[in-house]
Amino acid sequence: MYQFMAGMYQKRDWTFMNYGYEHLDPATPAPALSHEDEPNRFCIQLYHHVAGAISLLGAKVLEVGSGRGGGAAYIKRYLNPRLMVGVDFSPKAVSLCNRTHIMEGLSFVPGDAGNLPFDDASFDAVVNVESSHCYPNMDTFLAEVRRILRPGGHFLFADFRDQEDWDTLHQQLEQTGMQCVRRTDITENVVAALNADHERKLVQIKRGVPRLLINVFQEFAGSKGTRIYRRFQNKATLYYSFVLQKTGA
Repeated sequence: MYQFMAGMYQKRDWTFMNYGYEHLDPATPAPALSHEDEPNRFCIQLYHHVAGAISLLGAKVLEVGSGRGGGAAYIKRYLNPRLMVGVDFSPKAVSLCNRTHIMEGLSFVPGDAGNLPFDDASFDAVVNVESSHCYPNMDTFLAEVRRILRPGGHFLFADFRDQEDWDTLHQQLEQTGMQCVRRTDITENVVAALNADHERKLVQIKRGVPRLLINVFQEFAGSKGTRIYRRFQNKATLYYSFVLQKTGA
């Protein structure tokens, strides 16, 4: 599906594929965005919540599962790492990103989350947003994250799982030996974002997707009334964010 979408839809108006994040307290200040970024506010707010949990100023940062590149581009432009690299399993997505997001200090390369093409201890932070549920072996991915992180580096992670699968994932995270600095259930924030962003996503799907595939893409996008939306709503599927830190020499 990801490879198909990267090849089929080449326009620059679609650079995010996450479900989004909305603050539940109206008094919480929203991140300031440029006029050009405002349409993607809810998707960006998920990255702001995850990657903005620590200072990335001057850091060397990797996003695993960079998709259409909007998240990596946001991190580079707003959070000011020295170097931002996105890696994705889809060569078509990587090619699209390198054509769409052209700026100094930002690049995209093809790679497998279970066999990352980077040296040991080569990044200050690894970001992974709404991607790991697709991986065939979570333990292998987590071992790779720990390998490429420098001592003291952070793993900034967010994803969803069915409720009965969360105990296993929590154990897998603990077994990495990384210290859990923050763990947050953001399921309600994600549902609020899906509600707030519903009409924009629906217009985008109807404009860019063949009629026969509209229902498939609505399900993929978590539109209101879809199976994944209902599972988030009744908390059969839960969405968590984490900040973990690699300790030791």
